[in-house]
Order: sequence, then structure tokens, then C-alpha cells
Amino acid sequence: MLPVVRTLLFAATPVAIYLALAHFEPRQVIPLLLVLVGLRLLSGGKAATAPRGAQRWLLAGALLTLAAMVAISNSEAVLRLYPVLVNLAMLALFAHSLLHPPTVIERIARLRQPDLPPAGVAYTRKVTQLWCGFFIVNGAIAAYTAVLTSRETWVWYNGGIAYALMGLLFVGEWLYRRQHFGASR
Repeated sequence: MLPVVRTLLFAATPVAIYLALAHFEPRQVIPLLLVLVGLRLLSGGKAATAPRGAQRWLLAGALLTLAAMVAISNSEAVLRLYPVLVNLAMLALFAHSLLHPPTVIERIARLRQPDLPPAGVAYTRKVTQLWCGFFIVNGAIAAYTAVLTSRETWVWYNGGIAYALMGLLFVGEWLYRRQHFGASR
């Protein structure tokens, strides 16, 4: 499956959950989570940034755990924890890469510049740390919206605002990098 299509399916999940909850009980939405597990396990191309091995199984395991918790509890609040799990999985992936380089951002940078200099490696490490901070804050907000807000607030934040914030961080870092390091990076 094309990475863009796969990413769009994952990004649309909060909206799909929101729409499904208008017609079904939380435990009846479990097939959606199982489809996501299948996509996660079947995906993972050859690209340097693709989740591999443990990372792929980490997210799949988290989704299966969530599905089991929803099956047992039939709780909408538990089902709405999906974005929290995604943020935790992304945090684990990025933090693991800080402990066991190269970092996720360095791998992305090396796709474009294979001979990344030491200053570039140091910079990509800082950007990876920045993304870790983002996933912590975003995951905390996602948890808050899952447990303490309305379904509508939850879907607005997790199905839209969170992605806009990710986009702003991505574009802001790109603009900073171009200004401070030149257009070649």
C-alpha cells in the first residue's frame, strides 16, 4: 500500500471513530482497530524511515491492547484513547532513536544528504528531541480530550487541530533549517 494512503487512513481514524460512535457501541468499532493493526503489520517498506520490527509490533500491540480493553469495557472513553496510544508509540520510536542512533530525523535527513556532517547530526538530534516533546504534550492533550471533553471536542482536536500543529512544527522547522543552514538541507 502506498505510504501516503496508509498515512491518510491512520490520520482519518479519529474521524472514523467519531462517525462510527454515532451509530454503534464502542465495542462494535473494534473491527476498525483490527484493520489498523493489519495495516501496521503488513506495512513497512524499505525506506529508511519506515517503522521496522519492534516499532511496527509496538503500535500493533498497543492497538490490540486497546481493542481488548474496549471489548471488555465497551467504554467510549477507552476507545477515544487511540490518539494517546499513537502519540506514545511515536514518542517511544523517537526516544528509542535518541538512545540508539541514528535518530529518526537523521535517517530522514540522510535520504537527502547521505554524507550528513557532524553539525547536521547534532541538529537532527535536537529536532528529534523537539518531536519527543511534541508527542508528550500532544499525547497529554489527547488524553484530556478523551476523558474530560465531549466527543465533538475530541474529534476536532485529534482529527484536525493536532494534525495542524504537526504541520506547523514541520513547516516551522523546515523554514528555520533553510534560513540557518541554506536551501541545500
